Amino acid sequence: MSAAADELEALLALMRALRDPQAGCPWDREQDFVSIAPFTIEEAYEVADAIGRGDLDRLRDELGDLLFQVVFHARMAEEGGHFDFAAVARTIREKLIRRHPHIFAERRALDVAQLHVSWETQKAQERAAAGMHGVLSDVPRALPALARAAKLGRRARRVGFDWPDAAGVRAKIDEELAEIDAALAARDREQLTDEIGDLLFTAANWARHLQVDAEDALRRAALKFEQRFECMERLAERDGRPLTGLDAAQWEQLWQQAKSLTKKDK
Repeated sequence: MSAAADELEALLALMRALRDPQAGCPWDREQDFVSIAPFTIEEAYEVADAIGRGDLDRLRDELGDLLFQVVFHARMAEEGGHFDFAAVARTIREKLIRRHPHIFAERRALDVAQLHVSWETQKAQERAAAGMHGVLSDVPRALPALARAAKLGRRARRVGFDWPDAAGVRAKIDEELAEIDAALAARDREQLTDEIGDLLFTAANWARHLQVDAEDALRRAALKFEQRFECMERLAERDGRPLTGLDAAQWEQLWQQAKSLTKKDK
């Protein structure tokens, strides 16, 4: 524990040096919460990517990068007289104690379903105490769109606003497709954008009803497409065929070959 505390204090000292008004780094000194936020999000994604690849050496590095983002934000807040890193650590420690009363208050065995209810009840109480009374009031707008759509759906479900089952959402998919066709026929670009958004929102909630993580499903589909396209590139290069010179039939042939080969690789 001592080694961890020493390393953390060294990191905090490094951050103070980087933000020093006279001797610090010019780039680090000019940053603020808004300018750093995109880097924070990017580092979280890189952590997830390292986990997805099963690369623990990279995960160690990416977790360090993410920790630095927390230290950076805490330092800027401390400079403004708002809070410091110790307050950040204390706040999450106290929150976790509150949200685990079965461990830290009255120890009792709970199953996963009971734990979920307890956790959500505590979160609701915390939102109310913070003046957030709306059911959707604290769903982060910076979440990836599909993940946010599903989260909004889960929140609305708590008060009874939801499709009765997955079949109901599937019927809504057909309705949204018809509305897209109507927008196309009317050549209304703004309406088309809205209807495409409605379709994607509905698809995310269909996945939720089917107990599929829409964000993960799309990420996997994108990776699959990437792998197959790279395979097509290799096949075309092997045969000496430039990609820009392929017709539709040749593309389809390459695609089918790539599908077969990438399945075998798995």
